[in-house]
Amino acid sequence: MTRREALKAIGLAIGTATVGLSGVSGLTSCSQEKKRLVFYFTGTGNSLYVARELGGENVISIPQALKNGELEYEADEIGVVYPVYGHMPPNIVKDFLKAARLKADYFFAVLTYGNNRGASPEVWDEFATSCGYKFNYITTVLMVDNWLHSFDMNEQIKIDKKIPEQLERIKSDLAAHVGGMDEITDQDRQFTAGFLQWTGMNKEDGFKYEASERFHIDPDKCIECSTCTGVCPRGNYEYGSQGLTVSGQCDYCLACIHACPQKAISFKPSDQWLLGPERNPDARYRNPNVSLNDIINSNRQ
Repeated sequence: MTRREALKAIGLAIGTATVGLSGVSGLTSCSQEKKRLVFYFTGTGNSLYVARELGGENVISIPQALKNGELEYEADEIGVVYPVYGHMPPNIVKDFLKAARLKADYFFAVLTYGNNRGASPEVWDEFATSCGYKFNYITTVLMVDNWLHSFDMNEQIKIDKKIPEQLERIKSDLAAHVGGMDEITDQDRQFTAGFLQWTGMNKEDGFKYEASERFHIDPDKCIECSTCTGVCPRGNYEYGSQGLTVSGQCDYCLACIHACPQKAISFKPSDQWLLGPERNPDARYRNPNVSLNDIINSNRQ
């Protein structure tokens, strides 16, 4: 047996063992009384970590809520934690808020980002209002930026972004039911508007791509471990007669690239015309407080 065949056998065993863990434990229905519920979406663990810090065990995966059709919830406080993608909420988060029926006395949103938040709190406020929700408190947390096109993960993790201090501020604000949102300047608004113009994106669609146009799978590196099929919140990866393939709407969370143990998934050259190649193709990231199984349990379709 060759080394690659051995790795593939191990990968298949791991994938099989993980299937039983694919559901989110503690998914809470509206019939259970909870003071605070926190909904989250995560690609590499940052937002899951924040959600746990704020909601304890009462955290609910947005992809799993959508998958299971559990969309009606009531609590004293309801929070949404998500990563900012190009100043926008991920489309899967928007899908959830459009479909959900949430009831609470106090709504809050915490947006994780890695470089420049721009006017993202205002973007969320505008979108939530269009869905019939008024969020009492909207804030942001600066964390490791996992945008591979622009940042070297090995360098990002060295930067002290004062995450514990930021979380303590938010916890204090939530305990006091503080209202309002982070201050947004004209410069923030101009940065967001400039980004949208440069990329050709719009607030309605955000990052909305065809996965097959964005990602390349190297069959010589792939060991069929099924990690990508587990971490993709859209269920875009599957095995068939042609081996591993990818297709479907992509939110560009990059969970597949970051999580692949063999670095068998990469950006297609056609995806680099605007954003450029990876800064460091050998570096990947996952929040150190979150396991791979945590992300699989959150996202598996």
